[in-house]
Amino acid sequence: MDNYYIRYAEPCDAAALLDIYSYYVLNTAISFEYDVPSLQEFRSRIETILKKYPYIVIESSDGIAGYAYAAPFKTREAYKYSVEITIYLKHGVQKKGYGRALIEALEKELNAMGYTNANACIAYTENEDEYLSNNSMQFHGHMGYRFVGRFIKCAYKFDRWYDMIWMEKHIGEHCKKD
Repeated sequence: MDNYYIRYAEPCDAAALLDIYSYYVLNTAISFEYDVPSLQEFRSRIETILKKYPYIVIESSDGIAGYAYAAPFKTREAYKYSVEITIYLKHGVQKKGYGRALIEALEKELNAMGYTNANACIAYTENEDEYLSNNSMQFHGHMGYRFVGRFIKCAYKFDRWYDMIWMEKHIGEHCKKD
């Protein structure tokens, strides 16, 4: 793996991050969005997340290679120690260790903030095709996430139905809080 560093995202990173994300919207069923958000919308998403949660990028000598962030798992008070995590890597830089570095850094940051559960919502298919493989599920499993649920044929994109699975990892100690 190239030399890299991880830092918090900034709103001025929006164009580079949107460039990474737009590939997945337009060419894959990894994202269930149909349309690429505008630059302003994407910048607003970054700003909103940064108000409460970590949003990090990994940079190599070739620029930003990926990003990861956390967001609310659910909004009710009892869920306040759980988050949903998201990770995207620039197309073509997979299998270089960037994903592992991002997830480990994100989990460390979340643990320091007092979060105990990281949850990942992942597109899944029984039959891999040109739009979706199960690499994300396999990656999360390799990183210690376990399968906890599946919604069958809940998303429709590219004229076919896809499933969605939830995976979770305990990233902090479950002790009495408050």
